[in-house]
Amino acid sequence: MILPTSTVEKPWGRDILPAPFASVAGKRIGEIWFEPPPAMPELLVKYIFTSEKLSIQCHPGDAQAKAAGIGNKGKEECWLVVEAQAGATLGIGFREPIDAETMREAALDGSIEEMLEWHEVAAGDFFYIPAGTVHAIGPGVSIIEVQQNTDITYRLYDYGRPRELHLDEGIKVAHGRPYPAELRSRLPASGHASLVDGPCFTLDLVDGVADDALLYSYAEPLLVIPVAGDVLVGGADIVRAGECALAPDLASVTFATDGKCLIARPRRG
Repeated sequence: MILPTSTVEKPWGRDILPAPFASVAGKRIGEIWFEPPPAMPELLVKYIFTSEKLSIQCHPGDAQAKAAGIGNKGKEECWLVVEAQAGATLGIGFREPIDAETMREAALDGSIEEMLEWHEVAAGDFFYIPAGTVHAIGPGVSIIEVQQNTDITYRLYDYGRPRELHLDEGIKVAHGRPYPAELRSRLPASGHASLVDGPCFTLDLVDGVADDALLYSYAEPLLVIPVAGDVLVGGADIVRAGECALAPDLASVTFATDGKCLIARPRRG
Protein backbone atom coordinates (compact mmCIF):
# COMPACT_ATOMS: atom_id res chain seq x y z
CA MET A 1 0.00 0.00 0.00
CA ILE A 2 1.51 3.32 -1.10
CA LEU A 3 1.10 5.89 1.66
CA PRO A 4 -0.65 9.20 1.00
CA THR A 5 1.42 12.36 1.47
CA SER A 6 1.06 15.75 3.10
CA THR A 7 3.03 18.66 1.64
CA VAL A 8 4.05 21.23 4.24
CA GLU A 9 5.08 24.83 3.55
CA LYS A 10 7.89 26.24 5.72
CA PRO A 11 9.63 29.64 5.69
CA TRP A 12 12.93 27.75 5.52
CA GLY A 13 11.74 25.45 2.72
CA ARG A 14 12.71 25.37 -0.96
CA ASP A 15 11.18 27.13 -3.96
CA ILE A 16 12.64 24.49 -6.28
CA LEU A 17 12.58 20.87 -5.17
CA PRO A 18 15.03 18.21 -6.35
CA ALA A 19 13.91 15.33 -8.56
CA PRO A 20 11.67 13.39 -8.43
CA PHE A 21 9.52 16.01 -6.72
CA ALA A 22 7.66 18.76 -8.55
CA SER A 23 7.98 22.31 -7.30
CA VAL A 24 4.81 24.17 -6.35
CA ALA A 25 4.56 27.68 -7.83
CA GLY A 26 4.54 30.37 -5.17
CA LYS A 27 5.17 27.97 -2.29
CA ARG A 28 8.26 27.13 -0.26
CA ILE A 29 8.03 23.45 0.51
CA GLY A 30 9.88 22.35 3.63
CA GLU A 31 8.54 18.84 4.20
CA ILE A 32 6.66 16.03 2.53
CA TRP A 33 5.17 13.62 5.07
CA PHE A 34 3.93 10.11 4.47
CA GLU A 35 0.84 9.49 6.57
CA PRO A 36 1.55 6.61 8.99
CA PRO A 37 -0.71 3.64 8.25
CA PRO A 38 -2.99 2.29 11.01
CA ALA A 39 -0.95 -0.93 10.98
CA MET A 40 2.20 1.00 11.87
CA PRO A 41 1.48 4.23 13.74
CA GLU A 42 4.83 4.20 15.56
CA LEU A 43 6.97 5.53 12.68
CA LEU A 44 6.86 8.63 10.52
CA VAL A 45 8.79 9.05 7.26
CA LYS A 46 9.30 12.44 5.67
CA TYR A 47 11.45 14.33 3.20
CA ILE A 48 12.94 17.62 4.43
CA PHE A 49 14.14 20.40 2.09
CA THR A 50 16.01 23.41 3.48
CA SER A 51 17.11 26.85 2.31
CA GLU A 52 17.94 28.15 5.82
CA LYS A 53 19.27 26.73 9.07
CA LEU A 54 16.70 24.99 11.23
CA SER A 55 16.68 25.54 14.99
CA ILE A 56 19.19 23.90 17.30
CA GLN A 57 17.16 21.36 19.23
CA CYS A 58 16.96 17.99 20.92
CA HIS A 59 14.32 15.42 21.83
CA PRO A 60 13.61 13.30 24.92
CA GLY A 61 13.69 9.52 24.95
CA ASP A 62 10.72 7.33 25.83
CA ALA A 63 11.45 7.21 29.56
CA GLN A 64 12.04 10.97 29.73
CA ALA A 65 8.79 11.71 27.88
CA LYS A 66 6.86 9.48 30.27
CA ALA A 67 8.52 11.06 33.32
CA ALA A 68 7.63 14.53 32.03
CA GLY A 69 4.00 13.50 31.48
CA ILE A 70 4.06 14.35 27.76
CA GLY A 71 3.31 10.93 26.32
CA ASN A 72 4.59 7.39 26.18
CA LYS A 73 7.06 7.96 23.36
CA GLY A 74 10.06 10.22 22.89
CA LYS A 75 11.71 10.88 19.57
CA GLU A 76 14.62 9.10 17.98
CA GLU A 77 15.30 9.77 14.31
CA CYS A 78 17.76 9.29 11.49
CA TRP A 79 18.70 11.15 8.33
CA LEU A 80 19.76 10.06 4.87
CA VAL A 81 21.09 12.90 2.74
CA VAL A 82 19.67 12.52 -0.78
CA GLU A 83 20.83 15.87 -2.19
CA ALA A 84 23.24 18.51 -0.92
CA GLN A 85 24.47 21.80 -2.29
CA ALA A 86 28.20 22.55 -2.12
CA GLY A 87 29.28 23.20 1.47
CA ALA A 88 25.99 22.02 3.02
CA THR A 89 26.28 20.95 6.67
CA LEU A 90 24.38 19.26 9.47
CA GLY A 91 25.06 20.29 13.06
CA ILE A 92 25.20 17.20 15.30
CA GLY A 93 26.78 17.01 18.75
CA PHE A 94 29.38 19.34 20.24
CA ARG A 95 33.00 19.86 19.24
CA GLU A 96 34.00 19.47 22.90
CA PRO A 97 32.12 18.15 25.98
CA ILE A 98 30.17 20.87 27.81
CA ASP A 99 28.14 20.89 31.01
CA ALA A 100 24.52 21.92 31.41
CA GLU A 101 25.24 25.45 32.64
CA THR A 102 27.64 26.14 29.77
CA MET A 103 25.02 24.86 27.34
CA ARG A 104 22.39 27.17 28.83
CA GLU A 105 24.64 30.23 28.62
CA ALA A 106 25.63 29.36 25.05
CA ALA A 107 21.98 28.96 24.03
CA LEU A 108 21.16 32.35 25.50
CA ASP A 109 24.01 34.25 23.86
CA GLY A 110 24.02 32.30 20.57
CA SER A 111 27.50 30.84 20.89
CA ILE A 112 25.96 27.36 20.93
CA GLU A 113 25.96 27.57 17.13
CA GLU A 114 29.77 27.67 17.04
CA MET A 115 30.03 24.96 19.69
CA LEU A 116 28.18 22.45 17.52
CA GLU A 117 30.09 20.14 15.20
CA TRP A 118 28.97 21.05 11.67
CA HIS A 119 29.45 18.01 9.44
CA GLU A 120 29.85 18.74 5.72
CA VAL A 121 27.61 16.34 3.82
CA ALA A 122 26.94 14.84 0.41
CA ALA A 123 24.25 12.59 -1.01
CA GLY A 124 24.53 9.15 0.54
CA ASP A 125 25.63 10.31 4.01
CA PHE A 126 23.63 8.76 6.84
CA PHE A 127 23.24 9.83 10.49
CA TYR A 128 21.44 8.10 13.36
CA ILE A 129 20.21 10.68 15.89
CA PRO A 130 19.43 9.07 19.28
CA ALA A 131 17.23 10.94 21.74
CA GLY A 132 19.16 13.64 23.59
CA THR A 133 21.47 14.44 20.66
CA VAL A 134 21.68 18.19 20.11
CA HIS A 135 21.30 18.83 16.38
CA ALA A 136 20.37 21.27 13.63
CA ILE A 137 19.83 20.89 9.89
CA GLY A 138 21.69 23.43 7.76
CA PRO A 139 20.57 25.05 4.49
CA GLY A 140 20.89 23.43 1.08
CA VAL A 141 20.07 19.84 1.93
CA SER A 142 17.34 17.35 1.09
CA ILE A 143 17.05 14.43 3.48
CA ILE A 144 14.89 11.42 4.19
CA GLU A 145 14.01 11.37 7.88
CA VAL A 146 12.70 8.26 9.63
CA GLN A 147 11.55 8.97 13.18
CA GLN A 148 9.33 7.92 16.01
CA ASN A 149 5.93 9.36 15.26
CA THR A 150 5.90 12.14 17.84
CA ASP A 151 6.50 15.86 17.62
CA ILE A 152 8.25 16.48 20.95
CA THR A 153 10.91 19.05 20.14
CA TYR A 154 12.88 21.13 22.63
CA ARG A 155 14.22 24.21 20.85
CA LEU A 156 17.47 25.50 22.37
CA TYR A 157 18.39 28.25 19.91
CA ASP A 158 16.65 29.73 16.86
CA TYR A 159 18.98 32.45 15.48
CA GLY A 160 16.85 35.26 16.88
CA ARG A 161 13.58 34.12 15.30
CA PRO A 162 10.52 34.98 17.44
CA ARG A 163 9.69 31.41 18.45
CA GLU A 164 9.45 29.80 21.87
CA LEU A 165 12.55 28.17 23.32
CA HIS A 166 12.51 25.24 25.74
CA LEU A 167 15.77 25.63 27.64
CA ASP A 168 14.77 23.99 30.92
CA GLU A 169 13.24 20.94 29.27
CA GLY A 170 15.88 20.67 26.56
CA ILE A 171 18.98 21.00 28.70
CA LYS A 172 17.55 18.43 31.11
CA VAL A 173 17.68 15.74 28.37
CA ALA A 174 20.47 17.06 26.10
CA HIS A 175 23.81 15.29 25.72
CA GLY A 176 26.61 17.83 26.02
CA ARG A 177 29.15 15.73 24.16
CA PRO A 178 30.53 15.04 20.69
CA TYR A 179 28.55 12.95 18.25
CA PRO A 180 29.78 9.33 18.18
CA ALA A 181 31.54 8.63 14.89
CA GLU A 182 30.04 5.15 14.65
CA LEU A 183 26.56 6.64 14.25
CA ARG A 184 27.55 8.19 10.91
CA SER A 185 27.99 6.13 7.75
CA ARG A 186 27.70 6.23 3.97
CA LEU A 187 25.43 4.08 1.87
CA PRO A 188 27.51 1.44 0.10
CA ALA A 189 27.71 1.49 -3.69
CA SER A 190 26.22 -2.00 -3.71
CA GLY A 191 24.96 -4.55 -1.22
CA HIS A 192 22.83 -4.47 1.91
CA ALA A 193 23.61 -2.38 5.01
CA SER A 194 22.29 -2.23 8.56
CA LEU A 195 21.83 1.47 9.32
CA VAL A 196 19.90 1.57 12.61
CA ASP A 197 19.52 -1.20 15.17
CA GLY A 198 18.12 0.92 17.95
CA PRO A 199 15.75 0.54 20.89
CA CYS A 200 12.83 2.12 19.01
CA PHE A 201 13.20 1.04 15.37
CA THR A 202 15.46 -0.66 12.86
CA LEU A 203 16.43 0.57 9.41
CA ASP A 204 18.24 -1.34 6.68
CA LEU A 205 19.29 -0.69 3.11
CA VAL A 206 18.26 -3.51 0.79
CA ASP A 207 19.94 -3.76 -2.59
CA GLY A 208 18.17 -6.36 -4.70
CA VAL A 209 17.29 -9.81 -3.39
CA ALA A 210 17.24 -9.94 0.42
CA ASP A 211 19.23 -12.62 2.22
CA ASP A 212 17.76 -15.06 4.74
CA ALA A 213 18.81 -12.98 7.75
CA LEU A 214 16.97 -9.90 6.45
CA LEU A 215 13.92 -11.94 5.52
CA TYR A 216 13.80 -13.34 9.05
CA SER A 217 14.29 -9.90 10.67
CA TYR A 218 11.56 -8.35 8.52
CA ALA A 219 8.94 -11.09 8.61
CA GLU A 220 6.36 -8.57 9.91
CA PRO A 221 4.91 -5.36 8.42
CA LEU A 222 7.51 -2.79 7.37
CA LEU A 223 7.86 0.50 5.56
CA VAL A 224 9.52 0.54 2.14
CA ILE A 225 11.30 3.75 1.04
CA PRO A 226 12.90 3.43 -2.42
CA VAL A 227 16.15 5.30 -3.01
CA ALA A 228 16.87 4.02 -6.54
CA GLY A 229 14.94 2.19 -9.24
CA ASP A 230 11.51 0.64 -8.79
CA VAL A 231 10.31 -1.63 -6.00
CA LEU A 232 7.25 -3.87 -6.25
CA VAL A 233 5.24 -4.45 -3.06
CA GLY A 234 2.82 -7.33 -2.76
CA GLY A 235 2.92 -7.98 -6.50
CA ALA A 236 0.69 -4.96 -7.10
CA ASP A 237 2.13 -1.58 -6.07
CA ILE A 238 5.11 -0.17 -7.96
CA VAL A 239 6.88 2.14 -5.52
CA ARG A 240 9.43 4.68 -6.74
CA ALA A 241 11.91 7.10 -5.21
CA GLY A 242 9.95 9.89 -3.54
CA GLU A 243 7.28 7.47 -2.31
CA CYS A 244 6.80 5.23 0.72
CA ALA A 245 4.73 2.07 1.11
CA LEU A 246 3.61 -0.40 3.73
CA ALA A 247 4.51 -4.03 3.00
CA PRO A 248 3.27 -7.10 4.92
CA ASP A 249 6.84 -8.46 5.09
CA LEU A 250 10.11 -8.31 3.20
CA ALA A 251 9.34 -11.49 1.27
CA SER A 252 6.57 -9.55 -0.53
CA VAL A 253 9.05 -6.94 -1.82
CA THR A 254 10.80 -7.43 -5.18
CA PHE A 255 13.17 -5.16 -7.06
CA ALA A 256 13.88 -3.87 -10.53
CA THR A 257 17.46 -4.45 -11.70
CA ASP A 258 18.64 -1.17 -10.19
CA GLY A 259 16.17 -1.15 -7.30
CA LYS A 260 17.31 -0.21 -3.79
CA CYS A 261 15.25 0.79 -0.79
CA LEU A 262 15.32 1.57 2.89
CA ILE A 263 13.16 -0.68 5.04
CA ALA A 264 12.05 0.22 8.54
CA ARG A 265 10.06 -1.35 11.33
CA PRO A 266 9.35 -0.36 14.94
CA ARG A 267 10.55 -2.28 17.95
CA ARG A 268 7.53 -3.72 19.71
CA GLY A 269 7.03 -5.47 23.02
